[in-house]
Amino acid sequence: MASDTQRAIDAVWRIESPRLIAGLARMVRDVGLAEDFAQDALVAALEQWPRSGVPDNPAAWLMTTAKRRAIDHFRRNASLQRKMEQMGHELAIDGEGETTDIAAALDDDIGDDLLRLVFTACHPVLSTEARVALTLRILGGLKTEEIARAFLVSEPTVAQRIVRAKRKLAKANVPFETPAGAERAERLSSVLEVIYLIFNEGYSATAGDDWMRPALCEDALRLGRILVGLVPEEPEVHGLVALMEIQASRFRARSGPTGEPILLLDQDRTRWDRLLIRRGLAALERAEQLGGARGSYALQAAISACHARAHTAEDTDWPRIAALYETLSALTPSPVVELNRAVAVGMAFGPQAGLDIVDALTSEPTLEGYHLLPSVRGDFLAKLDRFEEAREEFERAASLTRNARERELLLERAAAAGQDSP
Repeated sequence: MASDTQRAIDAVWRIESPRLIAGLARMVRDVGLAEDFAQDALVAALEQWPRSGVPDNPAAWLMTTAKRRAIDHFRRNASLQRKMEQMGHELAIDGEGETTDIAAALDDDIGDDLLRLVFTACHPVLSTEARVALTLRILGGLKTEEIARAFLVSEPTVAQRIVRAKRKLAKANVPFETPAGAERAERLSSVLEVIYLIFNEGYSATAGDDWMRPALCEDALRLGRILVGLVPEEPEVHGLVALMEIQASRFRARSGPTGEPILLLDQDRTRWDRLLIRRGLAALERAEQLGGARGSYALQAAISACHARAHTAEDTDWPRIAALYETLSALTPSPVVELNRAVAVGMAFGPQAGLDIVDALTSEPTLEGYHLLPSVRGDFLAKLDRFEEAREEFERAASLTRNARERELLLERAAAAGQDSP
């Protein structure tokens, strides 16, 4: 029974914590304090619900408890009156000290509150690592240990990042508001970057023993879908969701029975999730309807859509993918984008054409420790029957990756190239 209650509390918290923190942040104008009060409410639930049972309206219970903690806090700091005036009707205390109409309060302006919280958690004043940790904590509802486990760092490191992030937001007097004008576009870009970073870490883990961490992808997808509901007229939000939906459709086909990686061209496409593909294509169409066809995420989604529409690897429209990467490279010049373009060019026009692009990237400083550069180069060399050179490249790639599964795959490819070598 206790374990059932614990699971119920975990589920309620994962669903309701963003709304709870967003509503509290609007009232107290401090994301750090809002999260502290929400955590206090969670602790109270962990103490009381196993004895009393889960209340009929757990979200309202948590909000009531969190607001009481807020009131107690300001009383202790001898500033209740000032804060009460600041909050106005938002706390709505009745004669018995109870908070009234909590269910309605949860829904009042909740979309605006969540959007403010998203922009605050992803504020550019924070480092990328801090933005990711804070977003997963207060918007994803993840515990510190879950974030630490997902990113293979220690719990104290994650906890420190979150504490420092909240302090920095407070010290910088970051307003709890939705930015407007040019600042809105810049801040939205930061939000999308954080969500996609979370997704990518789940889709292709940079380190550890697992090829993928699907739970992180699910968190990113959930955040993306929430964001679409909050800003439905922003084409790049639809583009990002389209990209994540289509990529997520390949989960079941991306690894074998023992967790070994299966590369895109070798995947069993009957295992791709057609529902996610349909959702992704619909989101891409919406981005294009809103005039966002040339947005960065929409272009990447269009590339993924080419793969999703191909029933077999041989059906892939590689010339279109190469053209899309060329457009993306012009929009957001990047050595990584250029490396991906090389793959598409090589598939469309032959391995030598791809290798020529890759060779021009070998002196790029930002790719010096990037394992996919020698991996791609090794693939082209193998196709050109330059097997000994290919073996060396695959071995170099294996030495650079921090993911155990990927290392095994690269060493297998090196061994295969060695066997083919005359």
